[in-house]
Amino acid sequence: MHSPLEIAQNYVEIGIHKVRLSAFKMLVLGFFAGIFIGFAGIASTVGGAAVENPSLSRLVSACLFPAGMAMVLVAGSELFTGNNLIIIALLEKKISLGQMLKNWVFVFLGNFIGAAFVAFMVVYGHTPDLLGGRLADSVVNAALHRVNLTFLDSFIRGVLCNILVCIAVWAAFASKNVSGKLLMSFWPVMLFVLCGFEHSIADIYFCLAGIFAAGEYGIAAEGLNLGSFLLKNLLPVTLGNIVGGAGIVGAGYWLMYLRHTPGFASSIESEQEEIDIAEEY
Repeated sequence: MHSPLEIAQNYVEIGIHKVRLSAFKMLVLGFFAGIFIGFAGIASTVGGAAVENPSLSRLVSACLFPAGMAMVLVAGSELFTGNNLIIIALLEKKISLGQMLKNWVFVFLGNFIGAAFVAFMVVYGHTPDLLGGRLADSVVNAALHRVNLTFLDSFIRGVLCNILVCIAVWAAFASKNVSGKLLMSFWPVMLFVLCGFEHSIADIYFCLAGIFAAGEYGIAAEGLNLGSFLLKNLLPVTLGNIVGGAGIVGAGYWLMYLRHTPGFASSIESEQEEIDIAEEY
């Protein structure tokens, strides 16, 4: 098991590797992460809709959604919310602000395309026909709930969500084996879903699937449209995710474990050869 200090040190190198990926690789790997989160979204909706008891339904949904993070961590992909931790490498002055922002923009775009792809395929492949049509209503209601939150509520829930998501990533890096990574990442992700916090990439899937389903199935959804999704949901949730992931977890752990840590800079330089190999990847 890696200690918190070792995780922080390792993530500096990881951050360097991530920003040195080509824009094309950031986009494609982001696309895969968006797909994984989209799959988790539809699975959690199906599981929740299959259970009539509201409390049990929420718990089932929360237990299914972490499958998305499991695929992101193990299969290989780039997720915007987890990549907020790249700020650790920035604060260590190993990368530039421009490099970090480039990664965030291209990964977010890839995530958006991937999640939108799954939303489109799920609705127009008529997966909402399941459960006697109840699933279609659940898909639309999930989107309506998100666009009807106030800007401040969406922002705060975004902050809380990405604290937990970045803790899931951080905890997964503590383990040296796949089973440990899956176990440690499950709980924080399950908690954020159970508590109703908001994840920008998941919300891309949920809101677009709701918009598509409302049109395809003729379900009344007043106020649910692309504009309300972008301005009332995605914007505040994304800003909240950045504050929670980069501002609280990333900057907070850098402050605790790396700021003024003796000998760390030299250890990074001694591993330059490994970083150069990562750059070629």
